[in-house]
Amino acid sequence: MSKVSKIPFFPFVLLLTLVSFSQVSNAVLVKNIKQFNEAVASVKPGDEVVLANGTWKDVELVFQAKGLPKKLIELKAQTPGKVIITGKSNLAFSGEYLVISGLVFKDGYTPTGEVISFRTSDEDLANHSRVTNVVIDNFSTTDRQMSDLWVAMYGKNNRFDHNSLVNKRNRGVTLAVRMNSEGSRKNNHLIEYNYFGPRQVLGANGGETLRIGTSHFSREYSNTTAQYNYFDRTNGEHEIISNKSSGNSLINNVFFETQGTLTMRHGHFTTVEGNYFLGNRKPNTGGIRIINESQSVSNNYMYGLTGQRLRGALVIMNGVPNSTPNRYDPVIDSAMNNNIVIDSDHIELGAGADEERSAPPTTSEFTGNIILGKTNLTPFTLYDDMSGIKFEANYLNEEASTPIKSGFASTPYSVTTNKYGLKAPDKALLEKIGFGEVKLPVTKTEVGASFYPKNEIDVVFKSGEKIAVKPGTNTLLTALEGSKSGDILVLENGGEYLLTKFAEVHHPITIMAQKGKKPVIRSQKPNFINIENGGALEVENLWFDGAQSPDYKGNTIISTSSNSMNINYTLSVRNVKVTDLDVNGYFYFFKANAGTFADSIEIIDSEFSNITGAILQLNREVDDLGVYSVENLVISGNTFTDIKEEVATVYRGGTDESTFGPVVTVTDNTLTNVGKGPTHRSGASMYFHGVQKLNISNTTWNNSAPLELFLTNGEPITVIENVEMKDTGKIRANNGEYKTSDVTYD
Repeated sequence: MSKVSKIPFFPFVLLLTLVSFSQVSNAVLVKNIKQFNEAVASVKPGDEVVLANGTWKDVELVFQAKGLPKKLIELKAQTPGKVIITGKSNLAFSGEYLVISGLVFKDGYTPTGEVISFRTSDEDLANHSRVTNVVIDNFSTTDRQMSDLWVAMYGKNNRFDHNSLVNKRNRGVTLAVRMNSEGSRKNNHLIEYNYFGPRQVLGANGGETLRIGTSHFSREYSNTTAQYNYFDRTNGEHEIISNKSSGNSLINNVFFETQGTLTMRHGHFTTVEGNYFLGNRKPNTGGIRIINESQSVSNNYMYGLTGQRLRGALVIMNGVPNSTPNRYDPVIDSAMNNNIVIDSDHIELGAGADEERSAPPTTSEFTGNIILGKTNLTPFTLYDDMSGIKFEANYLNEEASTPIKSGFASTPYSVTTNKYGLKAPDKALLEKIGFGEVKLPVTKTEVGASFYPKNEIDVVFKSGEKIAVKPGTNTLLTALEGSKSGDILVLENGGEYLLTKFAEVHHPITIMAQKGKKPVIRSQKPNFINIENGGALEVENLWFDGAQSPDYKGNTIISTSSNSMNINYTLSVRNVKVTDLDVNGYFYFFKANAGTFADSIEIIDSEFSNITGAILQLNREVDDLGVYSVENLVISGNTFTDIKEEVATVYRGGTDESTFGPVVTVTDNTLTNVGKGPTHRSGASMYFHGVQKLNISNTTWNNSAPLELFLTNGEPITVIENVEMKDTGKIRANNGEYKTSDVTYD
């Protein structure tokens, strides 16, 4: 068995070069961009350029200077946290022995491709420099698919520490180590004690939180260390850390409820050690994924991870023989040893195996791991021949089983909550694999900018005030315009409400009536309600009627903004009646426009009848790049009668594997005369294209068009059970297999 090669690791060398401060020679307070430029032009080793407290709007700060090892040059806030950089702004710096500290980038966006750049030109890079105690919060262009980097590290021997990066809302990596010149390779960067705060699901590739290198330079050495960082619900895509270069060390980081994995996507000789993954049974939470050669994964802790296939707790992938740099190098001479996996569902070996990824792991080892769990008693899935992995001295709880014939000893499921609040095996079992105390390497309070709170920002439905709304013309509109986040607009039972203008939702709002006769809402505009950026909508016990809608093809009850939205929304529809959307063709209940994304949409216990369009149109992302419109869709307990188009059309095109969704659940519905309109192009009652997880159950079709599936994108899981189709065609499916049980046709 080949042993995993090790590379030298000196995490504190750079730190020592940056803490040797001398006394300040000269401190210059600047109050505007003109004074800043003048100060930078004359700055000398040991000087400070101090930005005055206040708001700096539409400034592009260019900081070029050369300090000395014992006479650093600092760009700092007058008071940490009191210098707010906003609007179209950014910071680029280059030179040597520089320190940036105390700044806050908030509620703006960069006019270029980077917010903070460790270079001022292709040739002018920063070396031996540091960014510390800095914040970037919600500094995102409103176009969610427009890509930029929040932090781009170039040069060599730089340190990025104790910073807070929160709420990146558009495409692009939060922090990227760039290697596109010789001056940025073998860089020995140190990234530590940073708070990577919540990042919403992007619904597309390009949502990594930390990326080191790119595929083009994946076989070059970066020698970057990322340690003691806290990743808090960084859910942009399934690569939370995307390692794409060689010689890196990813150690002692914490991943809290992150939907994704630490992925060795490219590059060799990666050390992954001492990391803690706390999934807490949240959907799609994952651990560590090995690809490529000479990777070492040891002494990591996983708890409550639910991710599957490429997103499991421990994943070793199949590779591509003679792979090009941008694909998947086979796993060779790699080790996954002495890790603890508690109550996590999936360990995937040979993941991704297909005609292209046909090379299983070789000369590798899986040794001394503890796997204890009751949530899935068959946690191991083997997708290919795993004889190239040596299994030895692993422990599996006695109720569980594995297809691997040797290398596992049964042990009781003995897990307790220790004094640090973590689930831990017995001390004797930990000692057998040489695992020390189960304790987080760093806590949330120990990371990030010292002055910046780690507040929760989500506003939940029904968290505000109740506002009574009288029947009448535009009374609902007036109440909506005067509402605040989380408020509840309560309509009168049996009341009639007319809209003569578009109703716009700019924050989370509930519109409802108490149990009893539903109030009816009509509109004289093509759209009743538009969900705008920052908006979210919950409707309950209402009646939407199309009687006063204009003679307009493409009317909609609810739609998202026609402009790109960089804040994800939620739509909840419960116990709602929708009738007579028939003044013209293609009258829809809900339409999601391109450039918008829903964390969840639910249609529950509602009644729809006489509609010329579709109920849910979620098919506007048609570039076939893996982009889609909704993460979680639930259609449950509804009746659909005389619907000319689909109940739902959900589209995710292309073959990109960087995301999890859509995830769709359809249960306990009845469809009668659905999808049979004379101008209906697809001829389906429901159409699901590229859905990653689809479960259809306990649903009846009567005299309707068939269900149609297009199974693509990775390895979709589709289950159809206990459904009845009367006078309805058979299920149509392309490009894949799906599971069925108790499906009847009459």
